Amino acid sequence: MSAAGHIDPSNKKVALLIAILALLLAFSETLGKAAQTEGLSKNIEASNLWSFFQAKTIRMTTLRTAAETLELQLASASGEAKQALAKRIEDWKKSAARYDSEPDTGEGRKELAQRAKAAEATRDRSLAAYHHYELASGAIQIAIVLASAEVITGATFLLFASMGLGVIGLIFTAIGFFAPALVHLF
Repeated sequence: MSAAGHIDPSNKKVALLIAILALLLAFSETLGKAAQTEGLSKNIEASNLWSFFQAKTIRMTTLRTAAETLELQLASASGEAKQALAKRIEDWKKSAARYDSEPDTGEGRKELAQRAKAAEATRDRSLAAYHHYELASGAIQIAIVLASAEVITGATFLLFASMGLGVIGLIFTAIGFFAPALVHLF
């Protein structure tokens, strides 16, 4: 304030800059938390799908091994026992094939692997976005501090540094939102 009790007009502009930076900070923080949550969620989903994939693999291997064992016994069997063994072998082979691929339910090994890879891709994109939002938030927080320091000191270079960091924060927010895989910093 000046001696006459009026607010310096340049301080109003700095206050407006701080308000805009605070708004950008709110966006980058909110988007960052959403991206982090999505990344963690997709990581859990991918882990669960790979576990399901492994369980199907174990079941498929067990059935194939059992079918091969029965095939060895089939040669020495006769009559109804031979027919029962042949039926059991056929059923196990069908089940093993179903464990490998089951397009109707999406729960065969092949389908589970595709779903897990898709979840991993979404996770990677979300975590890349999260890192960009974090960088944006850091730049904007520093910009707010520099703008506040300019009000106290009147050092104009602090205002320009604040605006520059605000633009950098805006750029990283945009990268995180539109193209998180574009820039790899970590």
